[in-house]
Amino acid sequence: MDWESRRYVRKWVTVLVLAALAGLAGGIGAVLFRLMVASVGKLFFSFLLPLITYEYRGYNLGYIFLPALGGLLIAPLVRYAPNIKGNGVPEVIEAVIFRSGNIGGKFAFLKIIATSISIGTGASLGREGPIAFIGAAMSSGVTQLLKLPPEKKKLLTTCGLAAGIAGTFNTPLAGAMFALEVIYMGAFSINLVPIFLSAIVGNAVTLLILGSASGITIPSGLSYHVSELFFFFALGILFGLMGVAYIRVLYTLIDKFEGSRLPVEGRLFLGGMAVGVMGMFFPNYGIFGVGYKGMDLAMLGELTLTMLIALGLVKMAATTFSIASGYSGGIFAPSLYIGTMFGSAFGILVQNLCPSLPVHPSSYALAGMAAFFSAITQAPLTQIIMITEMTKSYTILPPIMLSSTLSFLVARAFLRGSSVYTLKLERKGLHIKTGKPVILETISVGEIMTSIPVYVHENETLFKVEKLIAKTGHDCFPVVNDGHRVVGVIGVKDILGKSTKLKALPVKRFLRKNYAVTCPMETAQDALEKLLESDQNLLPVVENFENMKLIGVITKKDIYRAYYRGLEGMYIE
Repeated sequence: MDWESRRYVRKWVTVLVLAALAGLAGGIGAVLFRLMVASVGKLFFSFLLPLITYEYRGYNLGYIFLPALGGLLIAPLVRYAPNIKGNGVPEVIEAVIFRSGNIGGKFAFLKIIATSISIGTGASLGREGPIAFIGAAMSSGVTQLLKLPPEKKKLLTTCGLAAGIAGTFNTPLAGAMFALEVIYMGAFSINLVPIFLSAIVGNAVTLLILGSASGITIPSGLSYHVSELFFFFALGILFGLMGVAYIRVLYTLIDKFEGSRLPVEGRLFLGGMAVGVMGMFFPNYGIFGVGYKGMDLAMLGELTLTMLIALGLVKMAATTFSIASGYSGGIFAPSLYIGTMFGSAFGILVQNLCPSLPVHPSSYALAGMAAFFSAITQAPLTQIIMITEMTKSYTILPPIMLSSTLSFLVARAFLRGSSVYTLKLERKGLHIKTGKPVILETISVGEIMTSIPVYVHENETLFKVEKLIAKTGHDCFPVVNDGHRVVGVIGVKDILGKSTKLKALPVKRFLRKNYAVTCPMETAQDALEKLLESDQNLLPVVENFENMKLIGVITKKDIYRAYYRGLEGMYIE
């Protein structure tokens, strides 16, 4: 074996060992978190609830106060670290794309505590997104201890996320696909092997310790008739629109809560009380917490049409209030719950409309689950694969694919490439579009910019620019004023043909009115598009778009180099 072959083997062995460690960390993190949520739930629902139980007309008013109490407990954590709100997946996307795969240990710890209390006390949230975050955070911690390069940190953080999802549902392939669709925005073949390995290890850890993964019961013997494909087609379109409406209502309510004058404690208490009231009317149907029990009842056909619609609407409202008011938890399981309820209701309507067809409402429940999730997350392949793994059958794969794909496309048309995950980042000024396997979307400007740029002052002459071109070999420079604010760019094409007299004039006389800049938190894809649209060879990088203070530059050469590094992925040494 020659030197190059040995180097290649050594690199792969290192990567796979690290991927297995990421899977182990993700699997252990998932198990510990589930035990924490169960412990908090037992403390509140088994110990505290009997102490505050007060029956009124058949309803236990004690339920009202459990989520509200949980909100008061996590309020200090939310006040100290506001980013711990929500499900955690956007934070992993931000870490991988904009922070070189680094997730702070203190932030991760606070997130875990807040989420355990939120879900355990009854907030209508899921544990899947937080488990994915925990897997990613633990893997990120390992990469930071080992001081790995950014490319490896990014991939192994993603591996940890895949391991968490795989262990939650006993679906290693779907866990890997979720990581690829949501974090990498597409499947990069060079990253498939370590991500799949992490997902398999994470799933194995969960099964070894807990004996089972997903809490969803799928009935056997599900099927469909080819003539039902029209109804699955309609379901996909309907659920795509439903997903768009849900996201818009969710973020509208988030704005209402954040724009209110209520303190953090008041928002959480109010949101918790709202969830408690809704859960009081349906205490045994999965409105509180993750909701698997209610999904089981729908899958087994034990709920009426009216009850299915009511539960779907109530879960929508409860989850919206939980997230908007500031609780920490995921939207993965609630979206599956909502899709299951409305999908099963849709199936019953089809059954009543076409009594001659051998309709299985549970098949529509699975299609609804997949379609609603695909619409709001823009990750259709994850659900297509997940349901195949959960049912252990390809029998109903065609209608699931049809419904998921259509809901994804309908939602994409309205959301323009955003998802329930990326919208949270867009509100922070981090613009990411889903559904595009573009390598440059996973690289931030701050990661590849030149941080000590050569620049020109607006009062310097074109002669100075000529000297800089000769000295540096650069053909373009940012132009700043006395406050170091960018006011334009100047380059070779702005000097060509100018007389000696004109070259003695200040640079500001020759600046273009329209020019483009970027900031560290935009992606390399954003920067490339700006360079092409503005016909510039260089983009000034500013601290932010308000103060326009120059902090670096990025060129096409920087972006092309980043692209080829992205092709190599974490294997660059």
